[in-house]
Amino acid sequence: MAGVLQCNSNDPQQQSDKDMKTLKNNTSPSSPTSIQTTTSAMLTGTSLKDTLTSDPQTWYNSSLVSVTQITSSGLKLLFDTSVQMRSLVKQNGGGDDRFRNKILASVFYEASTRTSCSFQCAMMRLGGKVIHVDGNGNTSASKKGESLSDTIQCLQCYTDVTVLRHGTTGTITDIVENGRLSKPVLNAGDGIGEHPTQALLDLFTIVDEISFTANDEPLVITLLGDLKHGRTVHSLAKLLVRAQSYLKRPLVLRYCSPPSLVMPQHVQEYVANFSSSTTDVKQEEYTSGTEESVKKAMTKAHVLYVTRVQKERFDKEQDYAAVKGTYKINAEIMSHAPSKMIVMHPLPRVDEIHTEVDSDPRAVYFKQMENGMYVRMAILALVLGNSSS
Repeated sequence: MAGVLQCNSNDPQQQSDKDMKTLKNNTSPSSPTSIQTTTSAMLTGTSLKDTLTSDPQTWYNSSLVSVTQITSSGLKLLFDTSVQMRSLVKQNGGGDDRFRNKILASVFYEASTRTSCSFQCAMMRLGGKVIHVDGNGNTSASKKGESLSDTIQCLQCYTDVTVLRHGTTGTITDIVENGRLSKPVLNAGDGIGEHPTQALLDLFTIVDEISFTANDEPLVITLLGDLKHGRTVHSLAKLLVRAQSYLKRPLVLRYCSPPSLVMPQHVQEYVANFSSSTTDVKQEEYTSGTEESVKKAMTKAHVLYVTRVQKERFDKEQDYAAVKGTYKINAEIMSHAPSKMIVMHPLPRVDEIHTEVDSDPRAVYFKQMENGMYVRMAILALVLGNSSS
């Protein structure tokens, strides 16, 4: 890609429908295993809450590691700026040169296509340049024993903002809070933790696409697939409950997954604990792993958000084989869906959405990808302190 300098790096880390239950807002902690024992505080840190507001100065030179940093007023600022970026691209020549002397470091220790490319395009459409550090490369500081903190600090000597993806949950939070960094770091995905910019583009798409018939109509979101490992749905569930004063309507979150891939307890508890007496949020689980459960979970839904089963997150091949292909959204399934329900997917897909669905006007996953560039342009504009040309 023109304007992008490629570098190399590497990192060694590489039942039936009656099972549906409503998760009360006073859900008591249980003792789940693996990721479910992780708390939201461990994933997002303690000093990174409610820091990004409607005041552009709160964004300037700030890192973005979690959706928990963004207030409702900050969300409005970001989405208003995203709309401006869309107009800039579509109506004003494709971009401008406000970042002509700025450089973005794109540092990926896990594979990426959409996130990496959309951040690069976002920077370049605003006149900036990009250096890309490929985590699958053969020459690397990490192979020589350098810490990630030192690597990022070195890159910050040459660049103005870093986009970082890492395979270990919580690593990016730790770097931002304890890494003695002087410039912004944007979380592009940390293991099975969070993916905040994906959640932001997802919510932007939902707001852009959904029309409500009544002011008190609940927003019903069905999250389908690998909810245990899906950092996109972890961030989206948190963002949706935080966005209640922005959305100004009740919220129903439906978690539809095989029993072994349910939404982690720490995410469910975050949603429940964030909800207050003035916030109308309900969580539901559909865990039978059947086609019938999908149809029930889609009832009166505004959004069906599909995720792939993430083979790379399984330790044992047989565990993956037991759940792959559990859900497949096809034309027959869509014939049972609400006429105005949209279908979203963070991509890439494997076989969980048939290509025959692509021509359905309710399928918006490629619009979703396009929106990702506008939202990431807005984030860069805000953190680099130039949200207007």
